Amino acid sequence: MERQKRRAADPQLQEDPESSKVEGDSGSQLDVLAKAHEFFQICDVEGKGFIARHDMQRLHGELPLVPEELEKVFDTLDADGNGSLTLEEFTTGFSQFLSGRKEPFAEVCETGLHPKRKESVAAGNEEEEQFSNLMEQLGAENILKDENDMKKLWLHLKKHEPHLLSNFEEFLTKIFSQLHEADDEKNTLECALQNKMSAYDDEIQHLYEEMEQQIKTEKEKGAERFQSRQQELEQKLVEKEKEFEQLSQKQKILDKQCKELRNVKYDTTTENTKLRVTNQELLNSLERTSEELITAQQQLDILQDEAKKLQEEKEIEVCRVTEILEREKLGLLKQLDFLR
Repeated sequence: MERQKRRAADPQLQEDPESSKVEGDSGSQLDVLAKAHEFFQICDVEGKGFIARHDMQRLHGELPLVPEELEKVFDTLDADGNGSLTLEEFTTGFSQFLSGRKEPFAEVCETGLHPKRKESVAAGNEEEEQFSNLMEQLGAENILKDENDMKKLWLHLKKHEPHLLSNFEEFLTKIFSQLHEADDEKNTLECALQNKMSAYDDEIQHLYEEMEQQIKTEKEKGAERFQSRQQELEQKLVEKEKEFEQLSQKQKILDKQCKELRNVKYDTTTENTKLRVTNQELLNSLERTSEELITAQQQLDILQDEAKKLQEEKEIEVCRVTEILEREKLGLLKQLDFLR
């Protein structure tokens, strides 16, 4: 397959309309390139796409060149000195090399390539084409990254154990069929999983939005309840303060009357008795007023304590509700991250 791709991609192997116009004693340029390409295949039996110095020795016996001359040819063609020659470098440079020799190129090509070698190269090309067709039928290029190992095994069976080749190809057909089915199933499962994850994300997002709205609603309700309770206590506190003020004014009036009565002296016993009775009544009234004042003060203190306690409870309740809602929010976020 790789050789076919290289052969198809090599512009030097395609017919050039302008080259047909050039005639010379050494033959056409297309023949030179074709023979150079054939020599490259003899050197690159592994199908690497390039040849090294030792690969050139495979041309020994194919061309009228000794090993030393082949090494010199390699050094001449290796213009960049990287120790390897690509197909383009080899065909271009080797064509120039052959054109520059004294022997006619036709003679070199006719005497250089043995018939058995030609048959071997042709058979190798046919085997490569058969293997490439097999891989295309199996759709292996979408699954295998490297076909070299399988290619070596296929060539070995075809050459040494041809009776097992059909079983091997049938086995490959089943294996690649199962691999394609597994790949299709994997793609289906991935698509289903993606859809399920998308649905889970939407559901979690919906739950998250509902929880956010619930948290907001609970906060608003709690704030309204505490505000209503606070206003009620403040109203009671104002009323008790007014009542306390009234009792204080009444006590002042009674104190004033007591002082006035003490300063008034009556000459008669009846008047003194009346005064004592009145004074006693005033004292009793003052005592009752004092008790009511004390009671009112105690109630005021109780209301103030209740207001303070309610404020503290409000702050504690707000903190508790906020903490609970935050924990629920963090829990939902963790579930969302876990599902993603």
